[in-house]
Amino acid sequence: MAGKPSSKRRSGCPVSISLDVLGDRWSLLIVRDLMVRGLRTFKEFQSSDEGIASNILANRLRKLIAAGIIVAEVEKTDRRKVNYRLTKKGIDLAPVVFELLIWGARHEDTGAPGPVMLKMEKNREQILAEVRRRWKDRDLTPLIPRFKKE
Repeated sequence: MAGKPSSKRRSGCPVSISLDVLGDRWSLLIVRDLMVRGLRTFKEFQSSDEGIASNILANRLRKLIAAGIIVAEVEKTDRRKVNYRLTKKGIDLAPVVFELLIWGARHEDTGAPGPVMLKMEKNREQILAEVRRRWKDRDLTPLIPRFKKE
């Protein structure tokens, strides 16, 4: 299958290998922000509610680029600005991100609005199709709201 072999892998298990790529506390949050919040720039990621430090953010962006999950694109109107975008490999994480959103809202005390999460849970396929459409069309409209801290 696709992907680069690594001598650092603990096993050939797909879960273990996926965690090697995405298992830190920040990578999936960056993917979430790209996928459903419409964030694109370093500054926008830094202003996300979780408060990632700039050195960690820079490291995770490099790691996600190296893994082929995101790409960095120079903005056409301001060549000093870089926008990040999910690749096909990155957008394929949509079901994972949505299941984590639903699982977390169902089993933990979160700031996720109940009606939004219920709609997501009942309409998984339609919402995933909308996420993919927005990615394809480069539509930056946020799909889900920012969640209030509890």
